[in-house]
Amino acid sequence: QPPAFGFLFDVDGVLVRGSQALPAARQAFRRLAEGGGRLRVPVVFLTNAGNCLRSAKARELSQALGLEVSPEQVILSHSPLRLFSQFHQKRMLVAGQGPVEENAQNLGFKNVVTIEALRKAYPLLDMVDQSRRPKELPPPTTGFPTIEGVILFGEPVRWETSLQLIIDVLLSNGNPGAELQDIPYPHLPVLACNMDLLWMAEAKMPSRFGHGTFLLCLENIYKKVTGRELKYEALIGKPSTVTYRYAEYLIKEQAEKQGWKSPIRRLYAVGDNPMSDIYGANLYNNYLKSAHQNQVQTGVKRSPQAAAPQSEDHLELRKDCSNSVESCESILVCTGVYRHNADVPSNTEECTMETVFHGHRDFCFDPSLVEASYVVQDVNDAVQLAFKKENWS
Repeated sequence: QPPAFGFLFDVDGVLVRGSQALPAARQAFRRLAEGGGRLRVPVVFLTNAGNCLRSAKARELSQALGLEVSPEQVILSHSPLRLFSQFHQKRMLVAGQGPVEENAQNLGFKNVVTIEALRKAYPLLDMVDQSRRPKELPPPTTGFPTIEGVILFGEPVRWETSLQLIIDVLLSNGNPGAELQDIPYPHLPVLACNMDLLWMAEAKMPSRFGHGTFLLCLENIYKKVTGRELKYEALIGKPSTVTYRYAEYLIKEQAEKQGWKSPIRRLYAVGDNPMSDIYGANLYNNYLKSAHQNQVQTGVKRSPQAAAPQSEDHLELRKDCSNSVESCESILVCTGVYRHNADVPSNTEECTMETVFHGHRDFCFDPSLVEASYVVQDVNDAVQLAFKKENWS
Protein backbone atom coordinates (compact mmCIF):
# COMPACT_ATOMS: atom_id res chain seq x y z
CA GLN A 1 0.00 0.00 0.00
CA PRO A 2 1.59 3.30 -1.07
CA PRO A 3 1.91 5.86 1.74
CA ALA A 4 -0.45 8.83 1.79
CA PHE A 5 1.71 10.66 4.32
CA GLY A 6 5.24 11.93 4.81
CA PHE A 7 7.56 13.16 7.57
CA LEU A 8 9.36 16.46 8.08
CA PHE A 9 12.10 15.86 10.66
CA ASP A 10 14.01 18.57 12.45
CA VAL A 11 17.62 17.45 13.05
CA ASP A 12 19.32 18.89 16.15
CA GLY A 13 17.45 17.93 19.31
CA VAL A 14 15.33 15.37 17.43
CA LEU A 15 17.78 13.08 15.61
CA VAL A 16 21.10 14.28 17.04
CA ARG A 17 22.48 16.38 19.88
CA GLY A 18 25.40 18.27 18.38
CA SER A 19 27.40 15.55 16.66
CA GLN A 20 25.93 12.62 18.61
CA ALA A 21 23.03 10.58 17.21
CA LEU A 22 20.15 9.98 19.62
CA PRO A 23 19.39 6.27 20.15
CA ALA A 24 15.69 6.88 19.42
CA ALA A 25 16.59 8.18 15.96
CA ARG A 26 18.12 4.88 14.83
CA GLN A 27 15.13 3.02 16.26
CA ALA A 28 12.76 5.31 14.35
CA PHE A 29 14.54 4.81 11.04
CA ARG A 30 14.56 1.06 11.47
CA ARG A 31 10.77 1.39 11.44
CA LEU A 32 10.80 3.77 8.49
CA ALA A 33 13.13 1.71 6.27
CA GLU A 34 12.91 -1.67 4.62
CA GLY A 35 15.59 -4.30 5.10
CA GLY A 36 17.75 -2.83 2.31
CA GLY A 37 17.64 0.66 3.80
CA ARG A 38 15.04 2.01 1.34
CA LEU A 39 12.54 4.30 3.05
CA ARG A 40 8.93 3.12 3.07
CA VAL A 41 7.53 6.68 3.29
CA PRO A 42 8.79 10.02 1.97
CA VAL A 43 11.01 11.90 4.41
CA VAL A 44 12.50 15.40 4.35
CA PHE A 45 15.02 16.64 6.91
CA LEU A 46 14.02 20.22 7.65
CA THR A 47 16.72 22.00 9.61
CA ASN A 48 17.53 25.63 10.33
CA ALA A 49 21.24 24.81 10.07
CA GLY A 50 22.85 26.73 7.25
CA ASN A 51 26.60 26.96 7.81
CA CYS A 52 27.32 23.90 5.69
CA LEU A 53 26.63 22.39 2.27
CA ARG A 54 23.48 20.39 1.65
CA SER A 55 25.63 17.42 0.57
CA ALA A 56 27.66 17.60 3.80
CA LYS A 57 24.51 17.59 5.93
CA ALA A 58 23.22 14.57 3.97
CA ARG A 59 26.49 12.71 4.70
CA GLU A 60 26.24 13.56 8.41
CA LEU A 61 22.67 12.27 8.54
CA SER A 62 23.58 9.10 6.63
CA GLN A 63 26.28 8.32 9.18
CA ALA A 64 24.08 9.19 12.17
CA LEU A 65 21.04 7.21 11.02
CA GLY A 66 22.76 4.26 9.35
CA LEU A 67 21.07 4.65 5.97
CA GLU A 68 21.61 6.61 2.76
CA VAL A 69 20.29 10.18 2.88
CA SER A 70 20.41 12.15 -0.37
CA PRO A 71 20.95 15.93 -0.57
CA GLU A 72 17.50 16.16 -2.21
CA GLN A 73 15.99 15.07 1.13
CA VAL A 74 17.66 17.90 3.05
CA ILE A 75 16.33 21.44 3.41
CA LEU A 76 18.75 23.81 5.09
CA SER A 77 17.59 27.22 6.28
CA HIS A 78 18.78 28.80 3.03
CA SER A 79 17.62 26.13 0.54
CA PRO A 80 14.49 28.06 -0.58
CA LEU A 81 16.75 30.95 -1.72
CA ARG A 82 17.06 29.08 -5.04
CA LEU A 83 13.49 30.30 -5.66
CA PHE A 84 14.47 33.98 -5.35
CA SER A 85 15.84 34.23 -8.88
CA GLN A 86 15.24 38.00 -9.08
CA PHE A 87 18.36 38.44 -6.91
CA HIS A 88 20.60 35.83 -8.53
CA GLN A 89 22.31 38.30 -10.88
CA LYS A 90 22.78 41.06 -8.29
CA ARG A 91 25.99 41.67 -6.35
CA MET A 92 25.14 40.36 -2.89
CA LEU A 93 27.04 40.67 0.39
CA VAL A 94 26.92 37.27 2.14
CA ALA A 95 27.33 36.87 5.92
CA GLY A 96 27.64 33.75 8.04
CA GLN A 97 30.28 31.06 8.44
CA GLY A 98 31.29 27.93 6.61
CA PRO A 99 31.21 27.78 2.79
CA VAL A 100 29.05 30.88 2.30
CA GLU A 101 30.34 31.59 -1.21
CA GLU A 102 29.80 28.00 -2.37
CA ASN A 103 26.35 27.90 -0.79
CA ALA A 104 25.38 31.12 -2.55
CA GLN A 105 26.67 29.83 -5.90
CA ASN A 106 24.85 26.50 -5.47
CA LEU A 107 21.64 28.45 -4.85
CA GLY A 108 22.07 30.38 -8.11
CA PHE A 109 23.74 33.62 -6.99
CA LYS A 110 26.29 34.66 -9.59
CA ASN A 111 28.02 37.64 -7.96
CA VAL A 112 28.76 37.51 -4.23
CA VAL A 113 31.16 39.24 -1.86
CA THR A 114 31.97 38.02 1.65
CA ILE A 115 32.27 40.05 4.83
CA GLU A 116 36.00 39.28 4.88
CA ALA A 117 36.46 40.51 1.28
CA LEU A 118 34.60 43.71 2.14
CA ARG A 119 36.70 44.20 5.26
CA LYS A 120 39.87 43.73 3.22
CA ALA A 121 38.70 46.30 0.67
CA TYR A 122 37.77 48.83 3.39
CA PRO A 123 40.11 48.15 6.35
CA LEU A 124 39.11 51.35 8.19
CA LEU A 125 35.53 50.16 8.73
CA ASP A 126 36.22 47.41 11.30
CA MET A 127 37.56 49.14 14.40
CA VAL A 128 36.22 47.30 17.47
CA ASP A 129 39.09 44.83 17.84
CA GLN A 130 42.13 47.04 18.43
CA SER A 131 44.52 44.23 17.47
CA ARG A 132 43.06 44.18 13.94
CA ARG A 133 43.11 47.93 13.31
CA PRO A 134 45.46 49.04 10.50
CA LYS A 135 48.82 50.21 11.84
CA GLU A 136 49.19 52.71 9.00
CA LEU A 137 46.62 54.66 7.00
CA PRO A 138 45.84 52.52 3.91
CA PRO A 139 45.44 54.05 0.44
CA PRO A 140 41.85 54.82 -0.60
CA THR A 141 39.90 51.92 -2.13
CA THR A 142 38.94 52.37 -5.76
CA GLY A 143 36.92 50.29 -8.21
CA PHE A 144 35.06 48.16 -5.66
CA PRO A 145 31.63 47.43 -7.17
CA THR A 146 28.44 48.65 -5.52
CA ILE A 147 26.69 46.06 -3.35
CA GLU A 148 23.04 45.55 -4.31
CA GLY A 149 21.71 43.38 -1.47
CA VAL A 150 22.55 41.38 1.64
CA ILE A 151 22.13 37.66 2.38
CA LEU A 152 22.31 36.62 6.04
CA PHE A 153 23.04 32.87 5.94
CA GLY A 154 23.61 32.29 9.64
CA GLU A 155 25.37 33.49 12.76
CA PRO A 156 28.90 34.70 11.95
CA VAL A 157 32.02 34.20 14.07
CA ARG A 158 32.96 37.83 14.68
CA TRP A 159 29.62 39.45 15.37
CA GLU A 160 31.03 42.96 15.83
CA THR A 161 32.65 42.88 12.38
CA SER A 162 29.57 41.59 10.58
CA LEU A 163 27.20 43.95 12.41
CA GLN A 164 29.41 46.94 11.62
CA LEU A 165 29.93 46.16 7.93
CA ILE A 166 26.30 45.19 7.23
CA ILE A 167 25.10 48.45 8.82
CA ASP A 168 27.72 50.35 6.78
CA VAL A 169 26.44 48.78 3.55
CA LEU A 170 22.80 49.58 4.38
CA LEU A 171 23.56 53.19 5.40
CA SER A 172 25.68 53.85 2.29
CA ASN A 173 23.36 52.19 -0.26
CA GLY A 174 26.05 49.61 -1.02
CA ASN A 175 29.04 52.00 -1.21
CA PRO A 176 30.67 51.86 2.23
CA GLY A 177 33.77 53.71 1.05
CA ALA A 178 31.76 56.82 0.16
CA GLU A 179 31.18 59.75 2.48
CA LEU A 180 27.72 59.36 4.01
CA GLN A 181 25.16 61.86 2.80
CA ASP A 182 21.47 61.12 3.36
CA ILE A 183 20.57 57.73 4.82
CA PRO A 184 18.64 55.80 2.13
CA TYR A 185 15.24 54.35 3.01
CA PRO A 186 13.97 51.91 2.03
CA HIS A 187 17.42 50.35 2.31
CA LEU A 188 18.93 47.63 0.13
CA PRO A 189 17.13 44.25 0.05
CA VAL A 190 17.98 41.95 2.97
CA LEU A 191 17.34 38.19 2.75
CA ALA A 192 17.65 36.39 6.10
CA CYS A 193 17.80 32.65 6.77
CA ASN A 194 17.18 30.95 10.14
CA MET A 195 15.32 33.00 12.73
CA ASP A 196 16.04 30.68 15.69
CA LEU A 197 16.84 32.73 18.78
CA LEU A 198 18.25 29.65 20.56
CA TRP A 199 19.27 26.10 19.69
CA MET A 200 20.26 22.92 21.50
CA ALA A 201 23.77 21.48 21.55
CA GLU A 202 25.77 19.27 23.93
CA ALA A 203 26.05 21.97 26.63
CA LYS A 204 24.29 21.45 29.96
CA MET A 205 22.82 24.93 29.66
CA PRO A 206 19.81 24.37 27.41
CA SER A 207 20.07 27.16 24.88
CA ARG A 208 22.86 28.46 22.62
CA PHE A 209 22.55 31.74 20.70
CA GLY A 210 21.23 31.17 17.18
CA HIS A 211 21.03 33.39 14.12
CA GLY A 212 17.81 34.91 15.48
CA THR A 213 19.90 36.48 18.24
CA PHE A 214 22.22 38.01 15.65
CA LEU A 215 19.21 39.35 13.70
CA LEU A 216 17.87 40.86 16.93
CA CYS A 217 21.16 42.74 17.38
CA LEU A 218 21.19 43.93 13.76
CA GLU A 219 17.57 45.12 13.85
CA ASN A 220 18.05 47.06 17.08
CA ILE A 221 21.34 48.66 16.03
CA TYR A 222 19.81 49.77 12.72
CA LYS A 223 16.77 51.24 14.49
CA LYS A 224 18.90 52.95 17.14
CA VAL A 225 21.14 54.54 14.49
CA THR A 226 18.45 55.51 11.94
CA GLY A 227 15.21 55.69 13.93
CA ARG A 228 13.62 53.33 11.38
CA GLU A 229 12.80 49.64 11.21
CA LEU A 230 15.07 47.23 9.39
CA LYS A 231 12.98 45.58 6.66
CA TYR A 232 13.45 42.09 5.21
CA GLU A 233 12.82 41.22 1.59
CA ALA A 234 12.38 37.65 2.81
CA LEU A 235 12.67 35.64 6.01
CA ILE A 236 13.18 31.95 5.30
CA GLY A 237 13.86 28.83 7.29
CA LYS A 238 11.43 27.62 9.95
CA PRO A 239 8.82 28.88 10.75
CA SER A 240 8.40 30.62 7.37
CA THR A 241 5.57 29.13 5.30
CA VAL A 242 7.60 29.23 2.09
CA THR A 243 10.05 26.78 3.68
CA TYR A 244 7.26 24.30 4.44
CA ARG A 245 5.83 24.79 0.96
CA TYR A 246 9.21 23.89 -0.44
CA ALA A 247 9.37 20.84 1.85
CA GLU A 248 5.95 19.70 0.59
CA TYR A 249 7.22 20.06 -2.97
CA LEU A 250 10.23 17.84 -2.20
CA ILE A 251 8.05 15.26 -0.40
CA LYS A 252 5.84 14.95 -3.48
CA GLU A 253 8.86 14.79 -5.78
CA GLN A 254 10.30 11.97 -3.64
CA ALA A 255 7.03 10.02 -3.74
CA GLU A 256 6.91 10.31 -7.54
CA LYS A 257 10.49 9.06 -7.90
CA GLN A 258 9.63 6.02 -5.77
CA GLY A 259 6.64 5.30 -8.00
CA TRP A 260 4.08 5.71 -5.20
CA LYS A 261 0.80 6.50 -6.93
CA SER A 262 -1.29 7.61 -3.96
CA PRO A 263 -1.27 11.39 -3.45
CA ILE A 264 0.38 12.58 -0.23
CA ARG A 265 -2.45 13.86 1.98
CA ARG A 266 -0.85 14.41 5.37
CA LEU A 267 2.50 15.64 6.72
CA TYR A 268 3.87 15.00 10.20
CA ALA A 269 6.40 17.62 11.34
CA VAL A 270 8.56 16.42 14.23
CA GLY A 271 10.57 18.98 16.18
CA ASP A 272 11.93 20.01 19.57
CA ASN A 273 11.55 23.79 19.40
CA PRO A 274 8.04 25.19 19.99
CA MET A 275 9.00 28.58 18.53
CA SER A 276 10.27 27.30 15.18
CA ASP A 277 9.29 23.65 14.57
CA ILE A 278 5.83 23.71 16.15
CA TYR A 279 4.98 27.31 15.25
CA GLY A 280 6.03 26.67 11.63
CA ALA A 281 4.13 23.39 11.26
CA ASN A 282 0.97 24.89 12.77
CA LEU A 283 1.27 28.00 10.60
CA TYR A 284 1.58 25.79 7.53
CA ASN A 285 -1.36 23.69 8.67
CA ASN A 286 -3.44 26.88 8.79
CA TYR A 287 -2.17 27.77 5.32
CA LEU A 288 -3.24 24.35 3.98
CA LYS A 289 -6.71 24.68 5.51
CA SER A 290 -7.07 28.14 3.98
CA ALA A 291 -5.85 26.83 0.61
CA HIS A 292 -8.29 23.91 0.69
CA GLN A 293 -11.16 26.20 1.64
CA ASN A 294 -10.31 28.55 -1.24
CA GLN A 295 -10.31 25.64 -3.68
CA VAL A 296 -13.68 24.40 -2.45
CA GLN A 297 -15.20 27.86 -2.60
CA THR A 298 -13.92 28.69 -6.09
CA GLY A 299 -14.26 25.21 -7.55
CA VAL A 300 -10.85 25.45 -9.22
CA LYS A 301 -7.42 24.16 -8.35
CA ARG A 302 -5.03 27.03 -7.84
CA SER A 303 -2.11 28.00 -5.68
CA PRO A 304 -3.45 30.35 -2.98
CA GLN A 305 -1.60 33.19 -1.38
CA ALA A 306 0.20 32.19 1.79
CA ALA A 307 -1.46 33.35 4.99
CA ALA A 308 1.79 34.48 6.59
CA PRO A 309 4.44 37.21 6.21
CA GLN A 310 7.31 36.67 3.75
CA SER A 311 5.79 33.50 2.33
CA GLU A 312 4.40 34.16 -1.12
CA ASP A 313 4.41 31.24 -3.54
CA HIS A 314 7.12 31.35 -6.16
CA LEU A 315 6.94 30.40 -9.81
CA GLU A 316 8.86 27.16 -9.38
CA LEU A 317 6.26 25.97 -6.86
CA ARG A 318 3.16 27.18 -8.70
CA LYS A 319 3.38 24.39 -11.25
CA ASP A 320 2.63 22.03 -8.36
CA CYS A 321 -0.80 23.53 -7.75
CA SER A 322 -2.94 20.42 -7.15
CA ASN A 323 -2.42 20.99 -3.43
CA SER A 324 -3.23 17.41 -2.45
CA VAL A 325 -1.74 17.82 1.03
CA GLU A 326 -4.52 18.55 3.49
CA SER A 327 -2.75 18.84 6.84
CA CYS A 328 0.60 19.29 8.58
CA GLU A 329 0.42 17.97 12.14
CA SER A 330 3.02 19.07 14.68
CA ILE A 331 4.69 16.57 17.02
CA LEU A 332 6.88 17.94 19.84
CA VAL A 333 9.64 15.75 21.28
CA CYS A 334 11.33 16.23 24.64
CA THR A 335 14.95 15.46 23.68
CA GLY A 336 16.04 18.98 22.74
CA VAL A 337 15.09 22.58 23.44
CA TYR A 338 11.71 21.66 24.91
CA ARG A 339 11.81 19.78 28.20
CA HIS A 340 9.30 18.92 30.88
CA ASN A 341 9.99 17.69 34.39
CA ALA A 342 7.14 15.23 34.74
CA ASP A 343 6.29 12.20 32.64
CA VAL A 344 5.06 12.84 29.11
CA PRO A 345 1.56 14.35 29.42
CA SER A 346 -1.35 12.55 27.84
CA ASN A 347 -2.35 15.75 26.07
CA THR A 348 -0.85 19.16 25.42
CA GLU A 349 -3.23 20.93 27.84
CA GLU A 350 -1.31 19.37 30.75
CA CYS A 351 1.90 20.79 29.32
CA THR A 352 3.14 24.22 30.40
CA MET A 353 4.33 25.86 27.18
CA GLU A 354 6.92 28.59 27.11
CA THR A 355 5.24 31.92 27.78
CA VAL A 356 8.08 34.21 26.60
CA PHE A 357 7.90 34.68 22.82
CA HIS A 358 11.23 33.65 21.33
CA GLY A 359 10.02 34.00 17.76
CA HIS A 360 11.11 36.63 15.28
CA ARG A 361 9.88 40.22 15.46
CA ASP A 362 7.93 39.90 12.19
CA PHE A 363 5.97 36.83 13.28
CA CYS A 364 3.24 37.83 15.71
CA PHE A 365 2.75 35.71 18.80
CA ASP A 366 -0.27 33.43 18.82
CA PRO A 367 -0.34 30.94 21.73
CA SER A 368 -2.18 28.36 19.63
CA LEU A 369 0.73 28.23 17.15
CA VAL A 370 3.22 26.99 19.76
CA GLU A 371 0.86 24.31 21.06
CA ALA A 372 1.79 21.01 19.45
CA SER A 373 -0.81 18.60 18.09
CA TYR A 374 1.00 15.90 20.10
CA VAL A 375 3.78 15.77 22.71
CA VAL A 376 5.86 12.58 22.90
CA GLN A 377 9.12 11.58 24.51
CA ASP A 378 11.29 11.11 21.41
CA VAL A 379 11.34 10.69 17.64
CA ASN A 380 10.73 6.95 17.79
CA ASP A 381 7.50 7.60 19.70
CA ALA A 382 6.62 10.25 17.10
CA VAL A 383 6.98 7.75 14.25
CA GLN A 384 4.93 5.15 16.14
CA LEU A 385 2.22 7.75 16.75
CA ALA A 386 2.01 8.68 13.06
CA PHE A 387 1.96 5.01 12.02
CA LYS A 388 -0.91 4.36 14.42
CA LYS A 389 -2.88 7.33 13.08
CA GLU A 390 -2.29 6.14 9.52
CA ASN A 391 -3.07 2.51 10.39
CA TRP A 392 0.36 1.70 9.03
CA SER A 393 2.35 -1.30 10.22
